[in-house]
Amino acid sequence: MNVIIPTLIIAAAGLFFGLVLGIVSKVFEVKKDERIDKIAEILPGANCGGCGFAGCSAYAEEIVLNGAEVNCCSVGGADAAAKISAVMGKEAGEFVRKTARVMCNGNCENAKTKYIYSGIKDCFAASRVADGQKECIYGCLGFGNCVEACEFGALSIVDGVARVDPEKCAACGKCVVRCPKKLIKLLPYDKTTSVLCSNRDKGAVARTVCDVSCIGCGICAKNCPNEAITVTDFLAGIDYEKCVDCGICSEKCPRHAIIRK
Repeated sequence: MNVIIPTLIIAAAGLFFGLVLGIVSKVFEVKKDERIDKIAEILPGANCGGCGFAGCSAYAEEIVLNGAEVNCCSVGGADAAAKISAVMGKEAGEFVRKTARVMCNGNCENAKTKYIYSGIKDCFAASRVADGQKECIYGCLGFGNCVEACEFGALSIVDGVARVDPEKCAACGKCVVRCPKKLIKLLPYDKTTSVLCSNRDKGAVARTVCDVSCIGCGICAKNCPNEAITVTDFLAGIDYEKCVDCGICSEKCPRHAIIRK
């Protein structure tokens, strides 16, 4: 009897407070905007983070609650943007398809090596040993961290350098994050001309470490009819807002560092 009464009191108190909490939760319940679930269903569910948010659900909440742009999902593309804009009752705006591109062409034939690396087949690990096995400290190490990061099978290692299949690439950006050399950029899908080099050394040094390195000579910039190319830190760069993809820079580059494909 001495045990039963306290037990009943505790049980009754628990039931009472449980009811009170239940009532309070109903009274103060914040109703979820149904548009969040609708948009989450439209999004592809890749949770890649390419939109700049933690995942598809987080992006859906940002659109509804904080007015995030509706065309940030590179995986869903223009179709998803149009459907989301319909839910939100706003214009989708122009969707610019992008693709990842590896800004290096220093393959086994072009790039010089300074030692034979026999450690862990990992780009981060290799980069800690004298900046990698290649003479060019900016070059692709070719151990495939980006390949592992890609959920769409868009990357592969070809002749010691990472390459992107633009038809498979969803421009999610995971490969960009995983590259320790920061060689991968998201560029407009419809612009095929790229400076496939990231070497920022002076020309005299750059030409000794790779046969196709940019040497900052500026010939491409001088011949560009739209002034879309500038040379900064001995490296040519393309302004894709101005570039019309004419290919003149690629034809004029004496080092074949600018490629169209």
